[in-house]
Amino acid sequence: MSREIQQLIPALAASEGAGVKIKRSLGQGPRVRHDPVLMLDEFNSENAADYLAGFPSHPHRGFETVTYMLDGHMLHEDHMGNRGDLKAGDVQWMTAARGIIHSEMPQQLEGKMRGFQLWLNLPASEKMKPAAYRDIAADTIPVVALNSGASVKVIAGSLNHSGKITTGAISGLSTEPVYWDITLPAGITEQFSVPQGHHLFLYPYEGQALVGEDKRLVNTSTAGLLGDGDSIAITAAGTEPLRLLLIGGKPIGEPIAQYGPFVMNTHEEIEQAINDYRAGTLTA
Repeated sequence: MSREIQQLIPALAASEGAGVKIKRSLGQGPRVRHDPVLMLDEFNSENAADYLAGFPSHPHRGFETVTYMLDGHMLHEDHMGNRGDLKAGDVQWMTAARGIIHSEMPQQLEGKMRGFQLWLNLPASEKMKPAAYRDIAADTIPVVALNSGASVKVIAGSLNHSGKITTGAISGLSTEPVYWDITLPAGITEQFSVPQGHHLFLYPYEGQALVGEDKRLVNTSTAGLLGDGDSIAITAAGTEPLRLLLIGGKPIGEPIAQYGPFVMNTHEEIEQAINDYRAGTLTA
């Protein structure tokens, strides 16, 4: 059964960190989520004033952050002593879990800074496990070239195309995340097998997509939430190539309590996270 678009969420301009200009689709409010995805931010600017202030030291608890760089250079540092240089095509997969305090600062004074940050929820049973961190170099992420000229960068999950299974750089997590970066030449249609029961959405960041059997138009910088099914048909609309993200995971189905960088299941757990941060024990 082919998946169809159920809801469109155009990204809105916002500011994060110390004044970094972003566009936010999922995560605009507590009802604008797609379990287990909490938020997707896009950053894209050639104006250094839009990104130079970066994201100085700040805490997280209860979820995972995934940073995917398309252009530019960002340095991650955290309380565990990790230092990660993210450059074009690289991914950082950080599991905040019990707690992490980190910074993300641009390492360039000019030029384009472009990429995405995804927030992916954790089930209650994993929210207080030790924090973990992984840098994934661009050249270690599988890219599958299709006969049509399309390609799929498989960051997370497994791509099953024409009987060949390609496992992404990230696998084995409880939410079974899917994170693909798909490129389609203009006018080309591709059908992709996807896990039935997963909550999935797509996000065109260059060009426009026609999705499903009804060919619903999804504009650039718009999240298209998908209904259930085991496949999805995507066409690159117009005369320009299409680049889009296909993201999602196995829904957790638990209550969500969020206060800024803390995502737990109850308001009492949020109060505990705030108190732990103030007391210096968030990461203990």
